[in-house]
Amino acid sequence: MSDRNEGWLCAGPRWSASGPALVWRHPRHGERLSPLSPDRPLAFTTGAARRCVGVRRAGRHTPCPTAETVPSSAVSAQCPECARLDRSHSVAADTIADDPRPYDLYLAWFAPGLIKVGITAAERKGTRLLEQAALSSALLARGPLMAARRAEAVLGAALAVPDRFPYAAKRAARHPVPPQERRTTDLARIHAQALALAALPESLTRHPFSPTHHDTAYHLDRIRPGQAVVELAPDRTVAGRVTAVAGPDVYLEATDGRPLLLDARKLAGWPLTAADPTAPTTAIARLGTAGPQDALF
Repeated sequence: MSDRNEGWLCAGPRWSASGPALVWRHPRHGERLSPLSPDRPLAFTTGAARRCVGVRRAGRHTPCPTAETVPSSAVSAQCPECARLDRSHSVAADTIADDPRPYDLYLAWFAPGLIKVGITAAERKGTRLLEQAALSSALLARGPLMAARRAEAVLGAALAVPDRFPYAAKRAARHPVPPQERRTTDLARIHAQALALAALPESLTRHPFSPTHHDTAYHLDRIRPGQAVVELAPDRTVAGRVTAVAGPDVYLEATDGRPLLLDARKLAGWPLTAADPTAPTTAIARLGTAGPQDALF
């Protein structure tokens, strides 16, 4: 963790081929990562206020010009103005139409009855699925952005496959984790139905069914029942060891042995100082809570 006076702010979680990490940003020193590997100690104390993280686009970060405060419980760590600027050039918000990169059209399995369709830049090689905490996934097709976007809409209309779910529904399915055989069967059925649709754009290259399961990437076998969800607030300490990470959710074993769940999206914007790894957790942790502003994605 960083010294409070250095100006380092946590910018939330990030997945890559190397696994999950916390991102740190400094106005002069740039960006660094702290891996969230299993059994790694994680111990910090929050600062006095949570502030807007600004906008990151094409690998470059623009700080919030007014360093606006944001609510402790909010999933997003952006002020309304930075969020508006972010969405003004966003695939998710349909404000980009000329991106020349190829895009993947995929199916993501989160729980029985919860399968969504989505698109992601092919160069990300499935990282988007890990960010979303999909338990399993399957590539449907690859091609131009707008064709992939049209196909996403076709699947929603023809097969009633949505493009988002309440996050709490995804979280609830991880323990006990449904068997891979069930996930494979569900994905195979919708994959076949999707590729049989005549309305899919011809510019997309169809892909044969080949499921990917993310149990090992998340270390799902290490998740314990009865996790208490951490609620962050100023000058509160969280201390423990990482047991598993699924999407933005960091599972911890607290120093007193309690299983905790920390939504790392809500760490973004906080100045965090290192705490003693053996310190007690003073942040409130509640059983069975998902937070008032859990995102749909």
